[in-house]
Amino acid sequence: MRSRLIGRFFIVVAALAFTLAMTVLSFSQAAPPAQGAAAGGGGRGGRGGNTNPAVNEPTPRLPDGTINLGRAPNDVDGSWSIPYIQNMANNATNRPQQAGGGGRGGGGRGGAAAAPAAGAPAAAAGQARGAAAAPDANAGGGAPRGRGGAASEPWIPFLPWTAAVYNYHSKNESKYDPEGYCLPPGGPRLFATPYPMVILQQPELKRIYMNFEGGAHVWREIFMDGRPHPAKDKLQGSTWLGHSVGRWEGDTLVVDVTNFNEGTWLDYFGHYHTDQMHVVERWTRPNKGTLHYEATIDDPGAYKAPWTTTWDIPWSAGAIDEYICQENNQYLNHLKDDFGRYVIDHGEEYPKF
Repeated sequence: MRSRLIGRFFIVVAALAFTLAMTVLSFSQAAPPAQGAAAGGGGRGGRGGNTNPAVNEPTPRLPDGTINLGRAPNDVDGSWSIPYIQNMANNATNRPQQAGGGGRGGGGRGGAAAAPAAGAPAAAAGQARGAAAAPDANAGGGAPRGRGGAASEPWIPFLPWTAAVYNYHSKNESKYDPEGYCLPPGGPRLFATPYPMVILQQPELKRIYMNFEGGAHVWREIFMDGRPHPAKDKLQGSTWLGHSVGRWEGDTLVVDVTNFNEGTWLDYFGHYHTDQMHVVERWTRPNKGTLHYEATIDDPGAYKAPWTTTWDIPWSAGAIDEYICQENNQYLNHLKDDFGRYVIDHGEEYPKF
């Protein structure tokens, strides 16, 4: 009898030891990443993922002491791994404080989905009314529960017509996103499209260049010689990426951007902008592995007030590759409009899918 009790005792002890070991193992696997890991603002990292030991290395500098925003002399390769920011409202830093889930305009955190302006599309108008009546999915600090339009997603100071357009994009899951047509992402979406970017500084020429693998394989030129923005007629109209003039404020690169066209969205979720948009970017590099991006968007044609969004871009040891969006774009071949018609006229070559 005694030996049987001793045997049961050892079985219980062994079971408790196994349970404790599995608990410790599960906690260790679920532990958050170490402080200093790249923060992509809620989106996934750029191509290839990111474990970023460079956050422990000091900020590189050019021979004149200016912050080096690109590769250091001892880097064989290296690029910025742009994160995927689908909804810039999630990264907005100047949203008003909410009380009990309410917001400006009484429509929850979105609050801006008022009646659309005269002449707005009927479908968009209906979506605006529906979104205004919807409960705030984010009330109480909870995570967003899918697309819900301006009234149920994080607050942005929409004008009524841009709230209606945003609600329309939310209803149709952004199927008319200009990036789906292989058009350039525009600004500041350039820095929320998940492909690598390389920054080249030429202090002797007073220029900074940003080259992008994705986003239609575009590049951007920042003038550092103090020139003013040209008039639109001197630019031959507005542009996809805007006209960029930069200056250094200590270790912060400040870039002033104007002259945008209206062919792009601010993000995949469909925040709209007009050709009145003026963006002020602030770039810092607190360590080798982190590029901090902040953009203040001032567009009186689309928003009641300026708003600011921000995120970190992690460093990667990889290079950029050639990427051509227009090659084999199957999305457009299958895309239909709201009336069930193909957006691309296939003719007899593509009768049906």
